[in-house]
Amino acid sequence: MATSGKLGGENLAFLEVKNVSREVFSNSGKYLKIIDDIDFSVADGEFLSLIGPSGCGKTTLLRVISGLDNPEKGEVTLKGEKVGKPSVSRGYVFQHGSLYPWETIRQNISSGLQAVQGKNFDQKLVDHFIEIMGLQGFEDAYPNQVSGGMAQRAALARSLVLNPQLLLLDEPMGALDAFTRIDVQDIIYKIWQEKKTTMILVTHDIDEAIYLSQRILVMTPNPGRVKEIVNNDLPFPRKRDSSEFLNIRKKLQQILNFK
Repeated sequence: MATSGKLGGENLAFLEVKNVSREVFSNSGKYLKIIDDIDFSVADGEFLSLIGPSGCGKTTLLRVISGLDNPEKGEVTLKGEKVGKPSVSRGYVFQHGSLYPWETIRQNISSGLQAVQGKNFDQKLVDHFIEIMGLQGFEDAYPNQVSGGMAQRAALARSLVLNPQLLLLDEPMGALDAFTRIDVQDIIYKIWQEKKTTMILVTHDIDEAIYLSQRILVMTPNPGRVKEIVNNDLPFPRKRDSSEFLNIRKKLQQILNFK
């Protein structure tokens, strides 16, 4: 187990969240602090999960890391450079995918690539991600014509086709049924193993965090702070019913103050 958010070794500075606080102006006319003095580092190629009770600021933290929001205090750096706005180097997958409903699955996947490379974008790369996401035969379908799991796989492909240095996953499996959820988890795990892309996952599912992550950051509620960071050294592939898996689940439940 670990309580420090800092990592040792040469990869320390890949991503650093330095004393970050974020507040919003509430309906009551007062400033409400959402996250407070968040401080941790992520190594190159690491898989980190953020868990905590609803409203603890997990998504807010992810948005700050992405550059979609700016903190009132502290800063985020990626490879030593300050994050101040969104960038193709930081992919973001939302809970409901946010596919363009007027575009086909292929068009959605290639949209970011086309914006970067122009009309002569790499079609073979798009085909590659359609294949590894298991979307063959559905390339010309629209988002409302495919399942939720397929839509999420397309959203993942749209981010990954740009080869981001960091992939931010905001509960991408949250709206899926149990069987589809496990399927998408396995796809994310396979891509992480093959591409070595650094990933940060926001999830309410403790088992999901244990199954995918090397470390799990537990946040406190109101405002969100780092309560504890738990190392997860279970070998891959992981068995959800193993005693070691269940022991980590029990530890996380204790940290979250429920059994």
